Amino acid sequence: MAITRRQFIQRTGLATAGTLLGPSLFENLFVRQAMADTIGNRYLVVLYLDGGNDGLNTVVPYGSGALRSSYDGYRRTNGGGINLPQSSLSSTTIGNDPATTTQLALHPGFAGLKQLYDLNKVAVIQGCGYPNYSLSHDESKTIWRTANPLGLGAYAGTGWVGRHMAIPGQYSGTDVPGVSISSEVAPEFRQTATSVLAINRLQDFGFPYDDVGGNSERNRKRTAFQALYAEAAAETQPIRSYVGDSGVATLLSSESYPQAHDRWVADRSQAIQDAYDNIDRSTARDLREISKCIYAREVSLPNVNSHFFHLSNGGYDTHSDQGGADPNGQHYGLHQEVGDSLKVFYDDLVDMGVASRVCIVVWSEFSRRIPQNDNGTDHGSQGPMFVIGGSVIGGVYGRHPDIFNLDDDENTVYKQSAVQHRSTDFRDVYGTVLKHFVNMTQADILANVLALDGGNPADFWTTANFDLGFLP
Repeated sequence: MAITRRQFIQRTGLATAGTLLGPSLFENLFVRQAMADTIGNRYLVVLYLDGGNDGLNTVVPYGSGALRSSYDGYRRTNGGGINLPQSSLSSTTIGNDPATTTQLALHPGFAGLKQLYDLNKVAVIQGCGYPNYSLSHDESKTIWRTANPLGLGAYAGTGWVGRHMAIPGQYSGTDVPGVSISSEVAPEFRQTATSVLAINRLQDFGFPYDDVGGNSERNRKRTAFQALYAEAAAETQPIRSYVGDSGVATLLSSESYPQAHDRWVADRSQAIQDAYDNIDRSTARDLREISKCIYAREVSLPNVNSHFFHLSNGGYDTHSDQGGADPNGQHYGLHQEVGDSLKVFYDDLVDMGVASRVCIVVWSEFSRRIPQNDNGTDHGSQGPMFVIGGSVIGGVYGRHPDIFNLDDDENTVYKQSAVQHRSTDFRDVYGTVLKHFVNMTQADILANVLALDGGNPADFWTTANFDLGFLP
């Protein structure tokens, strides 16, 4: 059905309709949420710990020896001290550090994550970072999200997952392969080839019609929107075509994703629903929304076909009042929330029969400085990542950061030379997930998603290792 601009404005009452195709396209909240930005029948979940998680108090030297002694020297036990005594770690011990053979432990707040570790479903990856690290939240977040530490122009404005989505032939503009549980699209998913949804709660998600005219007028508006998007999709000008495709995808998704909520509530056991409610924290609530999307696709609910998901949990910028082993401490509470939420989510996936087809990647923009300040920690460099899932080969990977030889900022140093405390470049973690879980070839990854550094091989990422061993 052909529709004129005047008819569109008259039917929708949208006086600013022209801005959908204007220069301010990417600043329009609705379009940004709808657009932003194969994996087969698998699902990738990215969990961001916002603020810079203290890695040294997350994966902690437990066994005796030089590593533990050095830790005790930096982290105090007196008033305001954040030292985690060995007695507090006895129930969360994990494997040994490959560099020093010292036994490690998770923060005592991570009891839920430890349960998954004991099931051999958690890869603890130590010493993750990148060359010439930044201690700026914004700069470092951008680096991790884009996987572009050296600022290559070809990757500007796109995310590492988004570049995978944008590879020709995988998805079209009408596809919605990704969902951010947020009010905006996760930077990891940004690209300009396909659609990504930003949804806080599926139950409340809907197309932004106005309230004028009742149901009959609403149906006419839907017809008008559908016609306008169809016309735009048929345009030869790429940006118009992309907006048209995205509009169609958004219209259909806004009608389908709320049904995913209804179906999940109707079908999933009360025990599983109660488990999320009992935690009653944002991470559990966000993972429940992802569970709804996955379940909807598993039961073939129309127009729900997402495979990539993103959520975040904030509060990790612990300059003060970080706390140690006290359950009332700030850091303890954050780890407890995330660990318990991941355990409930994993149990839900097992019950759903999809745990082996879900992979969760957990990261933070940097760690914290090795010596504590008065009662917290300042911005640091390298820290741990976690990869979790039914197909993950659990254990300790990578080497503990070198806390014996700090730089002038009292931070650990990124190293790629063959030394005892060699760093894990975070792009090797991403590459391993893309190769062994998303099923990309190494050549395809290096051509389209991740670019090797130039420079001295001792100090830069010049050789990829996408076979870290935590995925078969």
